[in-house]
Amino acid sequence: MRQFSPLEQQLLNQFQRGIPLTPTPWADIAQQLGVYETTVLETFRRLQTEGVISRIGAVFHPNRVGASTLAAMAVPEAQLESVADKVNQFVEVNHNYEREHEYNLWFVVVADNETRLATALDEIEAECGYPLLNLPLECEFFIDLGFDLQWT
Repeated sequence: MRQFSPLEQQLLNQFQRGIPLTPTPWADIAQQLGVYETTVLETFRRLQTEGVISRIGAVFHPNRVGASTLAAMAVPEAQLESVADKVNQFVEVNHNYEREHEYNLWFVVVADNETRLATALDEIEAECGYPLLNLPLECEFFIDLGFDLQWT
């Protein structure tokens, strides 16, 4: 198992939420941690390249800014990875994940407006070659996906 440096541990644990909303967020984080801004940026980039983190960015409640939906596809197991890679090529796709279900590839699609969202869904379906199930939000639940990481 990969060992995380003390700086990586701090970045992963302390900045899951609450990245400073200032013109210089990386410099502000660096100042808090007593390191250089370039060190913060390089560490975040490395963690992203290694797949430890998938993205750094704002999270908005669904459909408060633009339009979004949950989508799913039933993809043969042998094609799952290649289809997921195709889905990930779309800038509108926030993230995707595998589920144990007939519809085994699930992903969130976000666009500027409902028209662009519908177009993106059509493009994803055409590119991937499998029917897409559109599952728009009907009832909102808030799940805080931040975790208090314990380091050994």
